[in-house]
Amino acid sequence: MSFSYKNHSLHVESVDIADLMDDYGSPLYVYSRSDVENNWREFDSAFGTHPHLVCYAVKANSNLAVLNVLAKIGAGFDIVSLGELERVLAAGGDASKCVFSGVAKTEYEIKRGLEAGIRCFNVESSSEMSRIGEVAQSLNMQAPVSVRVNPNVDAKTHPYISTGLKENKFGVDIDDAIELYQLAHNSKSLKVVGLDCHIGSQITDVSPFLDALDKVIELINKLKDNGIEIAHLDLGGGVGIKYDDEQTIDISAYINEIMNRTGNLEIILEPGRAVVGNAGVFITKVEFLKQNSDKSFAIIDGAMNDLLRPAFYNAYHQVLPVNENSNGVDASWDLVGPICETGDFLAKDRKLSLSQGDYLAIMSAGAYGFTMSSNYNSRPRVAEVMVDGVQHYLIRERETIKDLFKQEYIIND
Repeated sequence: MSFSYKNHSLHVESVDIADLMDDYGSPLYVYSRSDVENNWREFDSAFGTHPHLVCYAVKANSNLAVLNVLAKIGAGFDIVSLGELERVLAAGGDASKCVFSGVAKTEYEIKRGLEAGIRCFNVESSSEMSRIGEVAQSLNMQAPVSVRVNPNVDAKTHPYISTGLKENKFGVDIDDAIELYQLAHNSKSLKVVGLDCHIGSQITDVSPFLDALDKVIELINKLKDNGIEIAHLDLGGGVGIKYDDEQTIDISAYINEIMNRTGNLEIILEPGRAVVGNAGVFITKVEFLKQNSDKSFAIIDGAMNDLLRPAFYNAYHQVLPVNENSNGVDASWDLVGPICETGDFLAKDRKLSLSQGDYLAIMSAGAYGFTMSSNYNSRPRVAEVMVDGVQHYLIRERETIKDLFKQEYIIND
């Protein structure tokens, strides 16, 4: 990681975060370009010469600068909406390296994806397969498809981000997949190109991945017996990162296991959090300190609308002072924001020495931070900055109050 203390002040690469706060204000998202690049390359390089494509999951962080940095080093992209496709194209990404996932693709999204020349649709239901075929036929085109199968593997992660069980909305039951593949194989407007599987997110144990891999390899062999050849196997994303003291997956060892079990079959992976999660931080300012007989509250200018994960998932993020020499009040603090919700917190029971005006870094906030942010309580969304060595760049302007209602209209009777 490129976040470290120098002269007792937290830096991103070679830039002092305190200086960024002077330039851009608080709250603020800050990303390390080198971390984004190095994290993606860890996946890519582990494959060596084996046929593969590492498709970054755009939903994790969709800022154009982040996408552009990845496009420049050869990344593919996993998209789940037309908006994400257009972002990728605007950032210089290649549509032929895009896989289009998601359970509710509209006719227009399918049409635009075909016209743009996407690599593959990951199909999540028989109804969707029919719709893709109809749209492709209307365009006199053949749509490349891959069925997302649900292997019923427990990823042992938070239930909100588990996607590989029968009770989840995603994918097609693995036992029903052959019939769906046969329909696609017999269609003149569809072309079977792959098989897709994604079991969840923030997975820190490799065994669920390997269990799912064994099941889809078995399915690939059955499809081959039925005369259906699979050109690529898409194993999704979900590799977890270290938020606290988690034991994370050895990416190189995991990819070696994949290659050992799949021969020369082309492999697609869709990492998102593992690429950008630890490459970003959220910086917030202590506005007030408030203590009573039971609790100590640090009231900060960042809130659940800025970083939803703690309130939504009860997710843990490490908290570090930007200046580690603070001579403040020692206590076990709850970091709470200005939103009118009791659930508006970014951290609880953190032993810190705090003073009013201190800046705090909420670590590992590069994934599902800004992309899940909102304007709840009519709060403008914050600015985003990328650091590249000694340079820093504004990659999204802070919204203004007027931005909040510039697309709203008063009815004049």
